[in-house]
Amino acid sequence: MFPLPSSLQGTLVFTMLSYLLSRSFCQVVAEVNRSSYPTFGSVLRAFTTSTPTFGDASENASVVTYSQLKTMLSSGNIQLFDVRNPDEYQAGRISDSVNIPLGNLEESLKLSSEQFQQTFDIKPPGKDDDNIVFHCNSGSRSSKALDIARRLGFSRSRHYKGGYSEWAELEGN
Repeated sequence: MFPLPSSLQGTLVFTMLSYLLSRSFCQVVAEVNRSSYPTFGSVLRAFTTSTPTFGDASENASVVTYSQLKTMLSSGNIQLFDVRNPDEYQAGRISDSVNIPLGNLEESLKLSSEQFQQTFDIKPPGKDDDNIVFHCNSGSRSSKALDIARRLGFSRSRHYKGGYSEWAELEGN
């Protein structure tokens, strides 16, 4: 193997270490071992082209589609939380949604049952509830909300990735 310039070595080490922190090392080794003779290029490609999967709130099991949301709303079997800002919520909203801006979500989900009920005038969500859905305008903030909720133990919560923008378009609003 040929010696690498010191500036490239530092960059390579930094890149590999940063990806090691965000991915499973075994995943990288498995990808490299797929080729008969691992080369420097294949190792580097394995580190730089695969995306991390840990903490990815957009997995299919976590996402509610438009048609699923319509069904949940029509059956009344949903706790829908709009994590947009109050001005966005006032400008247009999905019926039966409760506005808890993303910046207030963590502290709101930590409230006692009585405080939650008093603040939002609804029954507080339970950690085992499977009908908790977060939405925002386009799915970015609701994905963050989902990560917050799951970190707090609401492991079955989901998010409507299409957000209010998809809802308004499909509903003709």
